[in-house]
Amino acid sequence: MENITIQDVLAATGGTLLCGNKDKVITHFCIDSREADETSLFVPIIGERVDAHKFMASCLDAGAASFTQEHDAYEHTQPVIAVKDTIKAMQDLAIFYRNKMNLPIVAVTGSVGKTTTREMITCVLKGKFKAFETSGNQNSQIGVPLTIDKMSFDDEIAVLELGMSERGQITTLTNIAQPNVAVVTNVGVAHIEQLKTRENICQEKLDIQKGLKEDGVLFINGDNDMLSKYAPELVTHPYRFYGFGENCDFRATDMTEADGQASFLCHFDGRSYPVTINTLGKHNVLNALAAIAVGNHFGVPVETAVKQLMQFKGQRQSIRESNGYTVIDDTYNASPDSMKASLSILDTMKGKNHKVAVLADMLELGENSPLYHKEVGTYLAGTSITYLFAVGDLIDHTIEEVKEKNPSVIVRKFDDNESLTAALQKFLQPGDAVLLKGSNGMKLKEVAAAL
Repeated sequence: MENITIQDVLAATGGTLLCGNKDKVITHFCIDSREADETSLFVPIIGERVDAHKFMASCLDAGAASFTQEHDAYEHTQPVIAVKDTIKAMQDLAIFYRNKMNLPIVAVTGSVGKTTTREMITCVLKGKFKAFETSGNQNSQIGVPLTIDKMSFDDEIAVLELGMSERGQITTLTNIAQPNVAVVTNVGVAHIEQLKTRENICQEKLDIQKGLKEDGVLFINGDNDMLSKYAPELVTHPYRFYGFGENCDFRATDMTEADGQASFLCHFDGRSYPVTINTLGKHNVLNALAAIAVGNHFGVPVETAVKQLMQFKGQRQSIRESNGYTVIDDTYNASPDSMKASLSILDTMKGKNHKVAVLADMLELGENSPLYHKEVGTYLAGTSITYLFAVGDLIDHTIEEVKEKNPSVIVRKFDDNESLTAALQKFLQPGDAVLLKGSNGMKLKEVAAAL
């Protein structure tokens, strides 16, 4: 943050200054007491296990200011601001700071693909602007304020990622970000355990428009069944679809894949442009379409966008060669849609001896989790994948479906990641391709690192 004083903090939050100098300047939020310094504003968060108020004193001694929701009085030379809720105060100050920033913001949400889409959009916008973007996965009720905190007056445009796990959280985040453009990548079943139905998830994602500027616009995945169905009914701002379907304003056709690249024709406003990206999969073509659409909205020439996308290398999914075989490491997280997208990449790889899918449980999918795991099994059974190595409990439903639908797939089940790793190291040979995919909690990243 730039040019923010304790007086500004009081104005933004409605808090009460218990002690300290109201003219003190702060430059950033701090939620880790070990990182507190003389320009920090410590935000003590009450978690399930730890109440961070117990670290207040050490932060103040380090020269930081601090919020508190547990004190009516306090004595210290550094500022202490009493508020009703420290997280809400953090969000209110982020809104205050965002309102001081005269720059357009692009907000991205969706069940899957948020991070890659955000990265591609940023990549395209850097062809014209000094673009700021969310760091890592800072897309939560705490992460978005931490992200806005890092924006500077030198930035010309920002691309923020908005995530959610419960109803109402997108409304909170979009009201903080106040985007000029919103992007909705898709509606799947991630967090369906909390939201119960895909219809509820769809409504939650489209709530991103609630914080959209009056003259704002949405770019929406027109290939997604829920979004194409409900956008005309629920969206009150101008919107444009992107995708492969004829209903899309930004449309991809003639997609091909070779040598780790996807190529396609991008059509919009009566013209066609050849595009090549250094990532595989139909889902990444959709992400690229969103980036081209947003870039076009902000005046980035398509030719520039295409050149920028050629430089893009995704962070979430890596494809590398190791010991003569190809490793597709997509272990960050998993849902049915992202599972099938990753399996499609393995399926379409040419000239491989064995195609090995290493799958683990998809977590937090609610009471219909067995059905979603079977859905993945049905999809895998219709591909050219020859081996399934599996670990977990829920993955048994995938195995069951694969065995029923395509008995030629050789299935091996493992009790833990250690035995899975040992088996893969012994089995994989030069010329093979192996995909690793599962929810983060299944820790397949450790297996990928060992290959």
